[in-house]
Formats: sequence, C-alpha cells, structure tokens
Amino acid sequence: MNNDQYLLAIETSCDETAVAIIKNERELVANVVASQIESHKRFGGVVPEIASRHHIEQITVTLEEALTEAGLTLDDMDAIGVTEGPGLVGALLVGVNAAKGLAFAKHKPLVGVHHIAGHIYASRLEKEFEFPLLALVVSGGHTELVLMKGHNDFEVIGETRDDAAGEAYDKVARLLRLPYPGGPEIDRLAAQGEAVIDFPRAWLEEDSYDFSFSGLKSAVINKLHNASQKGEEFKPEDVAASFQESVVDVLSTKTKKAATAYEVNQVVVAGGVAANKGLRQALTETFKDTDIDLLIPPLNLCTDNAAMIATAGAVAYKQGHRAAWDLNAHPGLDLEEYGKRGSL
Repeated sequence: MNNDQYLLAIETSCDETAVAIIKNERELVANVVASQIESHKRFGGVVPEIASRHHIEQITVTLEEALTEAGLTLDDMDAIGVTEGPGLVGALLVGVNAAKGLAFAKHKPLVGVHHIAGHIYASRLEKEFEFPLLALVVSGGHTELVLMKGHNDFEVIGETRDDAAGEAYDKVARLLRLPYPGGPEIDRLAAQGEAVIDFPRAWLEEDSYDFSFSGLKSAVINKLHNASQKGEEFKPEDVAASFQESVVDVLSTKTKKAATAYEVNQVVVAGGVAANKGLRQALTETFKDTDIDLLIPPLNLCTDNAAMIATAGAVAYKQGHRAAWDLNAHPGLDLEEYGKRGSL
C-alpha cells in the first residue's frame, strides 16, 4: 500500500505564475515558474493589471507542465494549496480561483497559504527545522524578524517601520538608472566597487529589532544630488557597494542580536533579497563561529515560487488547516493570525 502524500500548490501573488507538487512535505517532484520580468521591465516595476492578465494566460499551461514533470495527475493529489495573501489582489485572485476550481472538481481539500510563511518554509526543502528558530524575511515588500517555536507558530519580533530592504534596493537602482529588477543589479555592481561612502545605519532604539531604510535611501539621494551640484562624481559601483554595506550591516547585526537573545537553534533567511550575494556572505560570516545553524535557500527558492507554498501548505494540511469554498484573496493577510488558524 502506497502511503505517499502529494500536495499541489499554486502561487500567483505578484509577477510569477508558479505551480509545484510536493511529496511527503519535503520532497519536491515538480516546480514550474513562468516569469513576467520581461513584460514589466519597460515600466520599471510590476504593473498589477498586466500581471493579472499574464497569470490568466499562464496558469493552465504551468499546471499541465508541473503535472507532466511529476508524472502524476490531479487524481493523485491529496490536497490543493494556494497563496491567498499577501500580494496583489488581482494576481492572487487568479491563483485562488484556479485552486478552488481544481479542488472542487476533483473533491480535494483546499489549503490557503500565507506567502511569507512559504518563503520561510522554502529552507525546509533543504534541511529539517530545529525549533526555536528565527527567520529573517527580506523582500521587496517585507523586512521582518519572525520567531518560531513550532510549525506555523509565528511571532513577529521586528519589522520595517518604513521602506522594506528590497524596496530601498529598487529605489536606489532607479536613482542609478539601472534596469529592472534593480536589486540584483545593485548586488552585481556592489561586487565591483568599494564601500568608500559612509552611509548611515538606522539602529533605532537599543532594544529594538525593527528596521528602517527610508533614511538610507534619502541619504543616497542627497549624497548624489550634492555631489552633482559641486561637479563631483561617484562611481555607480562605489555607491552600490556603500549602500549595500549599510543594508547588510544592519540586517546581519540585528539578526544575530535577536538570535542570541532568544536562544534559537537556527536562523532561516527568506525572501527575494535572500538571493543577494552580499547578504549571504555577511550572514555566513556572522554566524560561522556560533552554535546557531544558518539556513539560506538555494537561489531558485529565494524568489517567488510554488515549491515554498507547497511545503508550507503540506505542513498546514497536516495540522488540519482547511479553506472553505468562500476562500478569497487577502492582500493584507497577517502572518501571526494565519499561524493561529485551526482546522475548519
């Protein structure tokens, strides 16, 4: 008798249409992502209406490709998972309605998944979690420190008070007239430059684990504006290196401080900015002489994908989380409240 359990997951929260299938919570058997970067590049950012239209065009193709890659059918699935939020409401609705249709047609349980929970659980595809753990979530819309004492037990102990780190990267990239997406371009330039400009670090209150990058963004703007007025010029590579050093210094220092204070066993890095080489190197250096296990997902699991939704969904499914047929998109879904859900 085959006791393997399969969950199919759909992710459409922003500008990637993704479908993945996971076996027994941690074994990935299919992971398909249709990116929209080329469509949004000319606008310098994601256009929600265009993103939604692309999801409608790609969802069926992506689903079929994932099933083919896994060598399975929808009848083989034990449950259907989907990102219900946070994200762009129009984009989320495409995935939510597709998942509801599949679950209803095939009489499968439906599981709503929090997008950030997915990012955190991406690392569990590489290694089992050891609680308590601390997750550093760094993306375009989120910069948070999340304490977890068990599966789907989320306590946000630090968050951004203004711009998220990824948002600051994108704004500085536009200032330097770099192509979209700006974050990877800043990271690439930073590796070629030197941190010769002393940009500020927003440490905030001594006991705070919160973040603030708005002042840093303004400092970069003012530095370049003042230099231009004086006829001076900074190399873009040096601006990128100096900016990145400031961001990474704050992220790694606050993460270590919180990890030590809460006596965690692991630190999990999550979100699109987890792909940043400067951040990966700094965190590796920060935790190399500690007893804390650092988990950083591979590059293909840092940016939005359905594999992370699948593994987070499999845990929620095992815990008895079930979505009703009135499941809707929740663009502002709260992580802590999501984790408190019980079975329906």
